[in-house]
Amino acid sequence: MPLVRIDLATGRTPEQVRAIADAIHTAIVSEYGIPERDRFQVITEHPAQQIIAQDAGLGFERTEGVVIIQVFTQRGRSDEAKQGLYRAVHDRLTEAGVASEDVFIGYVENGPQDWSFGFGRAQYVTGELGVPSAS
Repeated sequence: MPLVRIDLATGRTPEQVRAIADAIHTAIVSEYGIPERDRFQVITEHPAQQIIAQDAGLGFERTEGVVIIQVFTQRGRSDEAKQGLYRAVHDRLTEAGVASEDVFIGYVENGPQDWSFGFGRAQYVTGELGVPSAS
């Protein structure tokens, strides 16, 4: 049950924004085996000058079409699983028209005690929800 934040510059159509969100979700479902309806995404559009994503020393430039993705999920997945997710997100986004150099992913892990789905309770801790296993 990852929580995914997607930040991108304004200027895309609503259909393009939805295609980006769908591509990311499809990649997560396929790589991590989560249920299709286990979808939590926050999409924020910014004026282009409010996203700064320069070269990290890899020798390429990003465009104003950069898509910055933060995946918040429970710890326990292997480095290989994460690499598979990065590839799948990249591949699905390029199919949706995002340039390879514009796919930027940050991955943040936490534990079951770090989630509350409402009512002021940590449902994984209280037992209301079963803790998902890492795939």
